[in-house]
Amino acid sequence: MRYSVDHKQQTREKLLASSGALAKRGGFASTGVAGLMKAIGLTGGAFYNHFPSKDDLFTEVVRHELGNSPLARLASKGADRQRLRRCLAQYLSLAHLHNTEGGCAIPPLGVEIARAEPQVREEAEHWLVQLHAAWSKTLEDEQLAWALISQCVGAVVVGRMLASESVQQQLLQASQHFVDRALDEKR
Repeated sequence: MRYSVDHKQQTREKLLASSGALAKRGGFASTGVAGLMKAIGLTGGAFYNHFPSKDDLFTEVVRHELGNSPLARLASKGADRQRLRRCLAQYLSLAHLHNTEGGCAIPPLGVEIARAEPQVREEAEHWLVQLHAAWSKTLEDEQLAWALISQCVGAVVVGRMLASESVQQQLLQASQHFVDRALDEKR
Protein backbone atom coordinates (compact mmCIF):
# COMPACT_ATOMS: atom_id res chain seq x y z
CA MET A 1 0.00 0.00 0.00
CA ARG A 2 1.42 3.36 -1.04
CA TYR A 3 1.05 6.29 1.34
CA SER A 4 0.53 9.86 0.24
CA VAL A 5 3.48 12.22 0.19
CA ASP A 6 2.08 13.98 3.26
CA HIS A 7 1.47 10.77 5.24
CA LYS A 8 4.82 10.76 7.06
CA GLN A 9 4.46 14.43 8.05
CA GLN A 10 0.86 13.92 9.18
CA THR A 11 1.89 10.89 11.26
CA ARG A 12 4.77 12.88 12.79
CA GLU A 13 2.38 15.72 13.71
CA LYS A 14 -0.11 13.28 15.26
CA LEU A 15 2.73 11.69 17.22
CA LEU A 16 3.88 15.12 18.49
CA ALA A 17 0.38 16.17 19.56
CA SER A 18 -0.37 12.83 21.21
CA SER A 19 3.04 12.67 22.91
CA GLY A 20 2.61 16.20 24.25
CA ALA A 21 -0.77 15.35 25.77
CA LEU A 22 0.51 12.07 27.22
CA ALA A 23 3.62 13.74 28.62
CA LYS A 24 1.63 16.54 30.26
CA ARG A 25 -0.78 14.02 31.76
CA GLY A 26 1.60 11.33 33.02
CA GLY A 27 5.16 12.36 32.32
CA PHE A 28 7.31 11.84 29.27
CA ALA A 29 9.98 9.66 30.86
CA SER A 30 7.44 7.17 32.17
CA THR A 31 5.81 6.63 28.76
CA GLY A 32 7.59 4.14 26.52
CA VAL A 33 7.93 4.34 22.75
CA ALA A 34 5.37 1.54 22.34
CA GLY A 35 2.84 3.51 24.41
CA LEU A 36 3.46 6.68 22.45
CA MET A 37 2.93 4.90 19.15
CA LYS A 38 -0.06 2.90 20.37
CA ALA A 39 -1.79 6.19 21.21
CA ILE A 40 -1.86 7.03 17.49
CA GLY A 41 -2.59 3.47 16.34
CA LEU A 42 0.89 2.40 15.21
CA THR A 43 3.46 -0.11 16.38
CA GLY A 44 6.55 0.81 18.36
CA GLY A 45 8.81 -0.14 15.45
CA ALA A 46 7.34 2.61 13.28
CA PHE A 47 8.62 5.23 15.75
CA TYR A 48 12.12 5.25 14.28
CA ASN A 49 10.75 6.24 10.87
CA HIS A 50 9.91 9.58 12.49
CA PHE A 51 12.52 10.22 15.19
CA PRO A 52 16.05 8.87 15.74
CA SER A 53 15.50 8.61 19.51
CA LYS A 54 13.05 9.31 22.29
CA ASP A 55 15.20 12.32 23.31
CA ASP A 56 14.74 13.77 19.82
CA LEU A 57 10.99 13.33 20.17
CA PHE A 58 11.07 15.02 23.59
CA THR A 59 12.95 17.98 22.07
CA GLU A 60 10.25 18.30 19.42
CA VAL A 61 7.48 17.91 22.02
CA VAL A 62 9.01 20.74 24.06
CA ARG A 63 9.33 22.94 20.94
CA HIS A 64 5.76 22.17 19.88
CA GLU A 65 4.14 22.48 23.32
CA LEU A 66 5.95 25.63 24.41
CA GLY A 67 5.56 27.24 21.00
CA ASN A 68 1.81 26.65 21.08
CA SER A 69 1.22 27.57 24.71
CA PRO A 70 -1.03 30.44 25.81
CA LEU A 71 2.06 32.38 26.89
CA ALA A 72 3.72 31.90 23.49
CA ARG A 73 0.65 33.13 21.63
CA LEU A 74 0.68 36.22 23.79
CA ALA A 75 4.39 36.83 23.16
CA SER A 76 4.09 36.33 19.40
CA LYS A 77 1.31 38.90 19.07
CA GLY A 78 3.26 41.65 20.79
CA ALA A 79 0.98 42.29 23.72
CA ASP A 80 0.31 45.56 25.41
CA ARG A 81 -0.17 45.71 29.20
CA GLN A 82 -3.92 45.14 29.06
CA ARG A 83 -3.60 42.11 26.81
CA LEU A 84 -0.85 40.75 29.07
CA ARG A 85 -3.07 41.31 32.10
CA ARG A 86 -6.00 39.44 30.46
CA CYS A 87 -3.77 36.56 29.39
CA LEU A 88 -2.30 36.20 32.87
CA ALA A 89 -5.80 36.24 34.39
CA GLN A 90 -6.70 33.30 32.14
CA TYR A 91 -3.42 31.57 32.99
CA LEU A 92 -4.11 32.01 36.72
CA SER A 93 -7.60 30.50 36.49
CA LEU A 94 -9.11 27.27 37.78
CA ALA A 95 -9.97 26.32 34.20
CA HIS A 96 -6.28 26.44 33.23
CA LEU A 97 -5.19 24.82 36.48
CA HIS A 98 -7.47 21.83 35.84
CA ASN A 99 -6.57 21.53 32.14
CA THR A 100 -3.22 19.78 32.42
CA GLU A 101 -3.29 18.26 28.93
CA GLY A 102 -4.49 21.38 27.14
CA GLY A 103 -2.70 23.98 29.23
CA CYS A 104 0.82 25.30 29.43
CA ALA A 105 3.50 22.61 29.25
CA ILE A 106 5.92 24.25 31.69
CA PRO A 107 4.17 23.24 34.93
CA PRO A 108 3.77 19.53 34.12
CA LEU A 109 7.03 19.10 32.17
CA GLY A 110 9.38 21.55 33.90
CA VAL A 111 11.05 19.00 36.16
CA GLU A 112 11.47 16.53 33.30
CA ILE A 113 12.93 19.25 31.10
CA ALA A 114 15.39 20.13 33.89
CA ARG A 115 16.56 16.48 33.99
CA ALA A 116 16.64 16.04 30.21
CA GLU A 117 19.52 16.05 27.78
CA PRO A 118 21.04 19.44 26.90
CA GLN A 119 19.21 19.65 23.56
CA VAL A 120 15.86 19.53 25.36
CA ARG A 121 16.88 22.16 27.92
CA GLU A 122 18.32 24.36 25.17
CA GLU A 123 14.98 24.24 23.32
CA ALA A 124 13.12 25.22 26.50
CA GLU A 125 15.63 27.98 27.21
CA HIS A 126 15.29 29.34 23.68
CA TRP A 127 11.54 29.60 24.10
CA LEU A 128 11.72 31.09 27.61
CA VAL A 129 14.25 33.71 26.48
CA GLN A 130 11.92 34.71 23.62
CA LEU A 131 8.99 34.94 26.03
CA HIS A 132 11.09 36.98 28.43
CA ALA A 133 12.16 39.36 25.67
CA ALA A 134 8.55 39.94 24.59
CA TRP A 135 7.37 40.55 28.15
CA SER A 136 10.39 42.75 28.91
CA LYS A 137 9.48 44.94 25.96
CA THR A 138 5.86 45.20 27.10
CA LEU A 139 6.75 45.82 30.74
CA GLU A 140 9.90 47.86 30.06
CA ASP A 141 11.52 45.88 32.87
CA GLU A 142 13.60 42.70 32.40
CA GLN A 143 13.55 41.68 36.05
CA LEU A 144 9.79 42.07 36.34
CA ALA A 145 9.34 39.91 33.24
CA TRP A 146 11.31 37.02 34.81
CA ALA A 147 9.50 37.49 38.11
CA LEU A 148 6.04 37.35 36.50
CA ILE A 149 6.91 34.29 34.40
CA SER A 150 8.13 32.53 37.54
CA GLN A 151 5.17 33.68 39.63
CA CYS A 152 2.60 32.44 37.13
CA VAL A 153 4.23 29.08 36.43
CA GLY A 154 4.91 28.54 40.13
CA ALA A 155 1.32 29.31 41.04
CA VAL A 156 0.07 26.68 38.60
CA VAL A 157 2.56 24.10 39.88
CA VAL A 158 1.63 24.71 43.52
CA GLY A 159 -2.06 24.93 42.67
CA ARG A 160 -1.96 21.49 41.06
CA MET A 161 -0.36 20.10 44.21
CA LEU A 162 -3.35 21.16 46.30
CA ALA A 163 -6.30 18.84 46.87
CA SER A 164 -9.00 21.37 47.65
CA GLU A 165 -10.43 23.63 44.98
CA SER A 166 -11.15 26.33 47.54
CA VAL A 167 -7.46 26.49 48.52
CA GLN A 168 -6.47 26.39 44.85
CA GLN A 169 -8.74 29.39 44.27
CA GLN A 170 -7.17 31.27 47.20
CA LEU A 171 -3.70 30.65 45.76
CA LEU A 172 -4.71 31.77 42.27
CA GLN A 173 -6.41 34.89 43.60
CA ALA A 174 -3.34 35.80 45.66
CA SER A 175 -1.11 35.29 42.62
CA GLN A 176 -3.45 37.37 40.44
CA HIS A 177 -3.43 40.12 43.06
CA PHE A 178 0.38 40.07 43.09
CA VAL A 179 0.52 40.23 39.28
CA ASP A 180 -2.00 43.07 39.11
CA ARG A 181 -0.15 45.04 41.76
CA ALA A 182 3.18 44.54 39.96
CA LEU A 183 1.66 45.67 36.66
CA ASP A 184 0.02 48.71 38.28
CA GLU A 185 3.18 49.79 40.12
CA LYS A 186 5.28 49.64 36.95
CA ARG A 187 3.20 52.19 35.00
